[in-house]
Amino acid sequence: MAEYRLGVQLHGHADDVRGICVCGDAGIATSSRDRTVKFWTRNPEKESEYVLSKTLAGHSSFVGPLAWIPPSDRFPEGGIVSGGMDTFIFLWDLHKGEVVETMKGHNSQVTGLAVDTNGDIISSSMDCTVRRWRNGNAIEVWEAHKVAVQTVLKLPTGELFTGSSDSTIKLWKGRTCIQTFSGHADTVRCLAEMPGLGILSASHDSTVKLWALTGQPLLEMIGHSSLVYSVDAHSSGLIASGSEDRSLKIWKDGVCVQSIEHPGCIWDVKFLENGDIVTACSDGTARIWTTHANRFCSDEELAAYTDLISQYTLSRKTVGGLKLMDLPGVEALQVPGTSDGQTLIVREGDNGVAYSWNSAELKWDKIGEVVDGPGDAAQGQVHDGVRYDFVFNVDIGDGEPIRKLPYNRSDDPYAVADKWLLKENLPLTYRQQVVEFILQNSGQNNFVPDPSFRDPYTGANAYVPGGQPSSSNGNAPKQIFKHIPKSGMLSFETAQFDGILKKVTEFNTTLSSDSEQKQLSLSEAEMSRLPAIVKVLKETSFYHTSKLADADMALLVKILKSWPSKMMFPVIDFLRMFVLHPDGAALLLKTIETENDVLMETLRKAVAPPVQPANLLTILKALTNLFDNSCLHQWLRTHSAEIIDSMSNCKSSFSKNAHLAYATLLLNYAVLSIESKDEQSQAQILSAALEIAEDDTQDFDSKYRALVAIGSLMQKGNVKSLALDLDVKSVASSAKASMDSKIAEVGADIELLTR
Repeated sequence: MAEYRLGVQLHGHADDVRGICVCGDAGIATSSRDRTVKFWTRNPEKESEYVLSKTLAGHSSFVGPLAWIPPSDRFPEGGIVSGGMDTFIFLWDLHKGEVVETMKGHNSQVTGLAVDTNGDIISSSMDCTVRRWRNGNAIEVWEAHKVAVQTVLKLPTGELFTGSSDSTIKLWKGRTCIQTFSGHADTVRCLAEMPGLGILSASHDSTVKLWALTGQPLLEMIGHSSLVYSVDAHSSGLIASGSEDRSLKIWKDGVCVQSIEHPGCIWDVKFLENGDIVTACSDGTARIWTTHANRFCSDEELAAYTDLISQYTLSRKTVGGLKLMDLPGVEALQVPGTSDGQTLIVREGDNGVAYSWNSAELKWDKIGEVVDGPGDAAQGQVHDGVRYDFVFNVDIGDGEPIRKLPYNRSDDPYAVADKWLLKENLPLTYRQQVVEFILQNSGQNNFVPDPSFRDPYTGANAYVPGGQPSSSNGNAPKQIFKHIPKSGMLSFETAQFDGILKKVTEFNTTLSSDSEQKQLSLSEAEMSRLPAIVKVLKETSFYHTSKLADADMALLVKILKSWPSKMMFPVIDFLRMFVLHPDGAALLLKTIETENDVLMETLRKAVAPPVQPANLLTILKALTNLFDNSCLHQWLRTHSAEIIDSMSNCKSSFSKNAHLAYATLLLNYAVLSIESKDEQSQAQILSAALEIAEDDTQDFDSKYRALVAIGSLMQKGNVKSLALDLDVKSVASSAKASMDSKIAEVGADIELLTR
């Protein structure tokens, strides 16, 4: 088989390229985390190249799956269907570059799209459902799996398949599952047709499988070292797969015949009809790979790409648990050490070399080359059949073979050093250097001596992790997080009461002077009651003894129910403070239970178009304050889906303060859903919080609260696997790089949970 080489690079997206759609002979569509869909067409002056033809912007979060609608009378140049994390599905007229249909119904990320032969659009979602859409309306909805549906495939012969986080594939006839394919050990992420044979599946268990349409497994392709996100097949029999391990693998008859490294994970792969392969990479670039020499890129472009891969690989190389690029150069050896035996690792070329400070001779002694890092400490490494937190590969030098140094954080480093030196037949005088080496390279900088342990050689106290007695059981210590999980509820407890009263008075005067609305205005007695309520609310130190009356609640209800929407915001703000009083919360609950639900009525009124930004801000803060009193928690749980959905749909009208209030509302809901173990609610909150975390326009405070919600749900909730499916690793990585220290720290917390 001819070897694939780089043909074309499609630069233009500002973030990860998440999806690819081959649009017949018209071109290629790509979707991205940058919230856009881009359409690429062949360069008329050079057919081997592609140029950006259109950018389709409309989604409010990252765009994933795409589907192609061939040209027709309705769509002279064809149409594109896109699904996003914002839960929307858009149908685009490619000629106009406009959305002609908006499909809203999913309450979590859209994960898969297919177009039926009759033109119906079929979608899958993290909300566990599959939906069939016709003319913009959902005509069928069914729960396809008990957990997230990751992909949907419609074959030309009529079969409909879904793949899920439950590791199964289901074959459907209408809304009835007629067969379940089992065999994967983890999430089924992608399905594709294998012409003439059956279907292909890509899984987080690192494998690709070929299935007959009867459900019989025909072939398993093993070769990827991490999650496999995508798979596709060509009529020639070739199969292509893309993975978190950054490789595009090309398979023939179940054997990997070529592997092409990328500078990031590969989210999607697609074959063109001519056999070329398109890859979507997390570095923001789509690439076309070809076996045809006349479509190869220039030698200069290939050399630049090769250099990019080398630099990327070097930037990720670790030695002793540290990034090679972060190590100091050899010039650091010109600075004297601070104590005898102090260990320093420096970068020498492409390697890390360990040195020990010799106080007697005032020089750095070379210990050896550290040729590999410990890997992922959370997963550990195996040495002689035993799993350890760290297994260091140390080069002693002088032609000696590389030595393995296994270590658990819970072990006593002196005991480990002694055992290792004796085993390797090295002088025990190296003990202190080895201990320092272990402590530095395992990231354990805060140790205290354990008084119960005496070093058998020196009589000195040994070091143990966290000041706890040493243990040889090999278990890693409990993870410590700085910002998660969140406990307790946040609220907005300050108010400009004088301003609220002034605005209510102003609006009441307007109503009373309008002959058509005069009946809506408050009487003098009612207006005089408002300052009395404010007096009670201001004296927070007397909340345990002060009282509010039924008439006070009735007055607020009257205004909320009768006043025009544009005049509601000061009254909603009044309600926000009213519910912080224990009596106020109890009176509100009593009103909800005995009359119409004024809260939901107010919410629906506030979000009804045309929305008033002031109404959105005050209703968000009022809803957030409801969490302060546990008597309202059941109401909040009952209406969580509608509340979050309603507010999410209004985000385009949010002010900066409203964004913060929305993030706070989600954080409170995260805490509540964890307490109630409501997995469905947790999934919706997680999806909404991820949208905020991925939005670069959000201010630091809003993003921080969203990240804390995500981390709390992952650690204490039931949605960790869902978060991983939603690519929370990228969110954590981006947060860690933030200039804001709090965001960087909570990003590190979340990253720790992904291991």
